[in-house]
Amino acid sequence: MEPWLAAHLPVLDLALDAVRAVQRASARAARGQGRPGPGPSDAAALGAAPDPARIAVGFASDRVLALDGRPVQGFAELSGFFRTADGWVRTHANYPHHRARLTALVGLPDDVGRPAFAERLAALPAQELEDGAADAGAIVARVRAEREWRGSAPGRAAASGPLVRTEVRGTGAGAGAAGARSGARPGTTGATPLAGVRVLDLTRVIAGPVATRTLALLGADVLRVDPPVPAEIGWQHLDTGQGKRSTVLDLRDAGDHRTAQDLLDGADVLVTGYRPGAVEALGLRVPPGTVTGRVSAWGDAGPWAARRGFDSIVQAASGIALLEGRDGAPGALPAQALDHASGYLLAAGVVDALTLRSDDGLGRDVAVSLARTAAWLLDLPGRDPHHPSAATAPEGATVTHGSVTTARPVLPGYDDYPRPAHPWGTDAPGWPRA
Repeated sequence: MEPWLAAHLPVLDLALDAVRAVQRASARAARGQGRPGPGPSDAAALGAAPDPARIAVGFASDRVLALDGRPVQGFAELSGFFRTADGWVRTHANYPHHRARLTALVGLPDDVGRPAFAERLAALPAQELEDGAADAGAIVARVRAEREWRGSAPGRAAASGPLVRTEVRGTGAGAGAAGARSGARPGTTGATPLAGVRVLDLTRVIAGPVATRTLALLGADVLRVDPPVPAEIGWQHLDTGQGKRSTVLDLRDAGDHRTAQDLLDGADVLVTGYRPGAVEALGLRVPPGTVTGRVSAWGDAGPWAARRGFDSIVQAASGIALLEGRDGAPGALPAQALDHASGYLLAAGVVDALTLRSDDGLGRDVAVSLARTAAWLLDLPGRDPHHPSAATAPEGATVTHGSVTTARPVLPGYDDYPRPAHPWGTDAPGWPRA
């Protein structure tokens, strides 16, 4: 086999298992409706083995994304690894507000360049930077060894519990009926397992959008809602927005807030990347029969539950970065595999929750975290410290629509998404009439 996603850690095994989880959930949804299969082709219906090459390209989709034939720059100037006075940190400053908080944290102007920023960090202790960032809402992780992470309180919390946590909301037979739309049962109105299901998508970056993009691939009507500020990073939306509609609402505006609640009342699924309690803090009421899906960086338990984080930050803190580095310098996985795997796991959990709801009418809360997925990867057998270089994308693993080239879907039986990403924020904030 070609060295797809070759790394010290068994990334391809992680990716294959995450994709298979979606296949199995889709098959359960199809069986629950008495149909022979879950997808638009016999390959999907029969549970055909996922294509490792297609999965490798899909998990590294940011690296094959091209606009007018030109690749995109995945990380901003102040995002990355930096030496400190006593080690290394990894920063994340892709969004303007994260950059502003980061530069303010170290007492530098917002327009500082990378060399001056690196010089400043080289004089500061790594732990001081991480702690200060957590207090300031900036995003910095001290690079740790795997053993240190596993023995720490946040590391132990991250490794606890199931990969996909699902909890029933309500206890009685009628507890969820008021929140479940009439007829919103997986697979009842078309060939795809989620035809007729409405998904309200309040996610950004990678894991959450991958989950909702997968639900759209399976037939759901997915409406992504963003605040107007900060605007989404353009290439990220093109990379993970396929098959969805996109609208903008300002929840500080009374009219937009009512619209958001109306959308939520009409949805079967709400997917968020917010920390626990954030939806309620926004003044939104989740109907009792709604299935919720949520992705977080560090999980709901432990001292880091409220911290911000991204795939690259979790890799740095958990020991993955040092395992993938060389000569004492940290490195990274060949893809943002924690994000993508978590997204597919979340999608699988949501599909299963919808299948169960079709029987009992109860809403369920489904949750995954990047740090729990990282613990899964670290626990998998098959490490290869002398691995070859990762294979490049094979011909046919991408598709081009207009000026945008993206990875094809990873699920067998689906050659392309229902449609390319709509321009960000250009769709009406409503559900189509039945």
